[in-house]
Amino acid sequence: MTIPFLDAGAGYRELRAEIDAALQRVSASGRYLLDAELASFEEEFAAYCDNDHCVAVGSGCDALELSLRALDIGPGDEVVVPAHTFIGTWLAVSATGARPVAVDPTPDGLSLDPALVEAALTPRTRALMPVHLHGHPADLDPLLAIAGRHGLAVVEDAAQAHGARYRGRRIGSGHVVAFSFYPGKNLGAMGDGGAVVTGDSGVAERIRLLRNCGSREKYRHEVRSTHSRLDEFQAAVLRAKLPRLDAWNARRAGTAERYGRALGPVPQIAVPVTAPWADPVWHLYVIRCAERDELRRRLERAGVQTLIHYPVPPHRSPAYADDPAGAPAGTHPLSERLAAQSLSLPLGPHLGEDEARAVVAAVRAASAGLAAYPTPDGQRFPLVTEKR
Repeated sequence: MTIPFLDAGAGYRELRAEIDAALQRVSASGRYLLDAELASFEEEFAAYCDNDHCVAVGSGCDALELSLRALDIGPGDEVVVPAHTFIGTWLAVSATGARPVAVDPTPDGLSLDPALVEAALTPRTRALMPVHLHGHPADLDPLLAIAGRHGLAVVEDAAQAHGARYRGRRIGSGHVVAFSFYPGKNLGAMGDGGAVVTGDSGVAERIRLLRNCGSREKYRHEVRSTHSRLDEFQAAVLRAKLPRLDAWNARRAGTAERYGRALGPVPQIAVPVTAPWADPVWHLYVIRCAERDELRRRLERAGVQTLIHYPVPPHRSPAYADDPAGAPAGTHPLSERLAAQSLSLPLGPHLGEDEARAVVAAVRAASAGLAAYPTPDGQRFPLVTEKR
């Protein structure tokens, strides 16, 4: 059995009738940009996120960049970002002319470390950008407290967290939250796409202006901007998928629970943590292994496809080699260790039980003889901790 990391077409096959009807509806309308499908999706996704406004744009990176620009963040400003994240988080900051300032995560790798965030603040700091990594919410309350004390904005990168909850609150219900609809996301389009969800009508209106060449009225351009618009076809696809999102997330959670129970006792790996205040949506299931590359080679030979998220930390990327945000090895040690040890197993709402069992068996067999994974105080990382 060959097990792909993700079957991106399975969602279409499950919803073929609904998606085909949606695409035909748009095709027949003759209206392909900034029309009824987009307006309906924005209304529906804002409601899903328990928020007031949704402005859909061309990509998740655009959602982050335009969020910052809507808050007048730009050249000379600094934005605190995680050192362990997809480089798109950083690139969005750089695109505004601001500087990303990186800090390591908490020891579980899931959130910006508040102590390090506080230490990284300067008179130029304008915003914090926590990332809800792998579908697990960041611990927002300590970060919001820091932002409140220092008068900073918080822009949440929720590209991997559609449907997650933090202390019972839906991710997306915050002040400014950016999503991606890249096809592999929990809520994925059939192309690129993104959105900003906000409770601030001023921010929403500013992003609508920025996404459309700085124009509210044709040929009247109020600011220098770009065009970044989610088209009607992608909006229609997302409308068809949105009602299934919670059910698909539940399927992901079932597979994650299976993995955690079976792989938690394996001494060569550490399985993911779920914080007691979080309801994650398991965009990725990321284990850690001291001999990650050898484990991956063995799994590939066994027919199990895995991915590495993310092998090169942004501060070590050539993209930042000549930038003050770049840094030598050892600057962010936990992020560098995560880059060297993390391995993402197959996970998706359409991964079958037989496939999940095969993944478990392959990981257990492939781990044999590898070095034991060192954990703090010799403790294993639990899949789920008691809710409070």
